[in-house]
Amino acid sequence: MGDLPKKYKGAIYDEPGKISTKVVELDMPEPGPGDVLINLSHSGVCHSDLGVMTNSWKGLPAPTQAGQVGGHEGVGKIVKMGPGTEHSAVKVGDRVGVKWISAICDSCPACLSGHDGVCFNQKVSGYYTPGTFQQYVTGPASYVTPIPDSLDSAAAAPMLCAGVTVYSALRKSNAKSGDWVVLLGAGGGLGHLAVQIASRGMGMRVIGIDQGNKEDLVKECGAEVFIDHTKGDAEEQVKKATGGLGAQAVLVLTAANGAYASGMGLLKFGGTLVCVGLPEGDLKPIATAYPQFLVAKAQKIVGVAVGDRREAIETLDLAARGLVKTHFETIKLDQLTETFEKMHRAELKGRVVLDLS
Repeated sequence: MGDLPKKYKGAIYDEPGKISTKVVELDMPEPGPGDVLINLSHSGVCHSDLGVMTNSWKGLPAPTQAGQVGGHEGVGKIVKMGPGTEHSAVKVGDRVGVKWISAICDSCPACLSGHDGVCFNQKVSGYYTPGTFQQYVTGPASYVTPIPDSLDSAAAAPMLCAGVTVYSALRKSNAKSGDWVVLLGAGGGLGHLAVQIASRGMGMRVIGIDQGNKEDLVKECGAEVFIDHTKGDAEEQVKKATGGLGAQAVLVLTAANGAYASGMGLLKFGGTLVCVGLPEGDLKPIATAYPQFLVAKAQKIVGVAVGDRREAIETLDLAARGLVKTHFETIKLDQLTETFEKMHRAELKGRVVLDLS
């Protein structure tokens, strides 16, 4: 691949606790045993990055440190193999992706049972592990995700977190083809992908709920029904669309406690509320999750982190087949702070992807 530079560009969180990034020069890392070095061309920008940068997720074990390179949706080409990778499934020149969980132990009870997305000894890209807001990054040869040849790198990046997360959430909702599903936050980065995967990939009937200015995007992605949550009659509208029963599944894809509070009222008997978005600030319970109603209606609540490695491959396959397409805009590293400010104000539609070239 030719000589590698000794320095390259990346974006760090220079003042954790605030919305602030700084473009700096970083030293070229050397891939360790079992690792590969990746020259990243693109990285998605996720709401999770905002939570990590601003230290607003109270559930994290420690505050983010100054100098942290954020990001966890990286796509690029392998440019160097570390020791012990001679028999790996990937090689120099392959395009691969780096996910939220960038490395696992492969030996804890979670990994051994196929739940590698909740590995007990996981490394999180962009949180105490160098992330993907940089031109080069290392990752385990056994855990980077191959990118299909037919899938554009910029379009692939958001699939590595947003895409696989909603794909996993839909699978764990137990909703089937023909069932109604409600997506709260349907016009956001996760939401617009969930609408497509549910409607086009799984044959579900989608009710999208979001701000009124996102209606066109949500319907274009495949929702049968759109509800503007600012009008305050979402429960009534969902019941109307579903013959008075409610939806088989409700996915909360937004980081709002209010969305969680409204979710239970949108479910039918035997339905499932799927928790995906992580509210910021103090930890709060789901306001309307009354045991009496859960029992009476045989409902359940499940939590979904990012999907596992198999689900990541399956999600990328959906994208490669054209069943799901990311609506995104491309920015450069020096526009990252401005993008996070827009994200904080809920002004973004779809996804933002960093061009690292």
